[in-house]
Amino acid sequence: MPELLRSAALLQPELALLRRELHRSPELELDLPRTQARLLAALDGLPLELTLGKGLSSITAVLRGGRPGPNVLLRADLDALPVQEGTELPYASETPGVMHACGHDLHAAALVGAARLLSERRAELAGNVVLMFQPGEEGADGARLMVEAGVLDAAGERVVAAYALHVAAAILPNGVVATRPGPVLAASDTLRVTLRGRGGHGSSPHSALDPVPALCEAVLALQSMVTRRIDAFDPVVLTVGLLGAGTAANVIPDEARFEATVRSFSPRSRELVRTESLRVVHGIAAAHGLEVTAEVEPGYPVTVNDPGETEFASGLAARLFGSGRFLEMPQPIAGSEDFGVLGELVPSAYLLLGAVPDDGRDPFTAPYNHSPEAEFDDGVLGDGAALLAGLALGRLARG
Repeated sequence: MPELLRSAALLQPELALLRRELHRSPELELDLPRTQARLLAALDGLPLELTLGKGLSSITAVLRGGRPGPNVLLRADLDALPVQEGTELPYASETPGVMHACGHDLHAAALVGAARLLSERRAELAGNVVLMFQPGEEGADGARLMVEAGVLDAAGERVVAAYALHVAAAILPNGVVATRPGPVLAASDTLRVTLRGRGGHGSSPHSALDPVPALCEAVLALQSMVTRRIDAFDPVVLTVGLLGAGTAANVIPDEARFEATVRSFSPRSRELVRTESLRVVHGIAAAHGLEVTAEVEPGYPVTVNDPGETEFASGLAARLFGSGRFLEMPQPIAGSEDFGVLGELVPSAYLLLGAVPDDGRDPFTAPYNHSPEAEFDDGVLGDGAALLAGLALGRLARG
């Protein structure tokens, strides 16, 4: 383990340079030609079998080990967010309205580092490693597209385990690794509701069918529904983030609409909140004499860490960095991730790595991922690369 960390430390300056180049030139969703080209250049010369995506800028790289054995997968997401960067970093985004506000640039650089560390130890590998460079994590379903294209079987047989590492701009102290068995991130679905009535003059509401009071009632009723119909120990978060109705203060509109994000941590609660949400809005619409269109659009599934793979990954992180730099999360996070798509198909473990800038700022008050002011310390890249490489080496050694 110390030797792996020393090798990773030597890569640190090069990985930081790569990360900053990616940060300057962020791209959205599935079409990342500049990102793909830069990563291919960084992987050039390594003994990898490369496959590029069709219709998306993915890279699947297979490293064949020196001895026979199973296959494991390491994943990094690549896409940025439609956020105007608010930092004053010298390598801030040069693309207006687009920013690597979630740290995917660090993920890509760390996986390149892992590829180099593993290539140097190719003779030690008792099996093969699939490196999954994935676009479209931020809502574009990139993981599912890569699964459908065969990433899990890219080495010839289905991988026996998959691992991913995600940096955190806040909450975790710099360099601390955290994970937990079971649910680690939430499922994410979207509730969309449109209430239709009959417009009219604001002075004569009795001559119209006003959808606005029903909209307000539905929003509040959904909050009560969550607390009364969902088990508090299998929680759900329902947040209305979009409301729309009307054009003028004295005009009753024909329709009103709202949208909500719905987060859940088990299939049972996910299905229950779906059915109960629709029941509530249909009931309120009927009580007000309105028509309603309501749907729950499925998003990403719960990201569930396999207990055995999590125990292995946790132990490896503690041995690699020391027990003081490993934390078992007491509860999952309500954020959502499409790595859960892989977790439904193969045993997986998803880990967090604290990357709050090591300049004295408080991790609990620092701007978090997705903030325009989010900053990530790329000084953790060597450790991230070592952790990813160590996961592959250790899991293949188990057979």
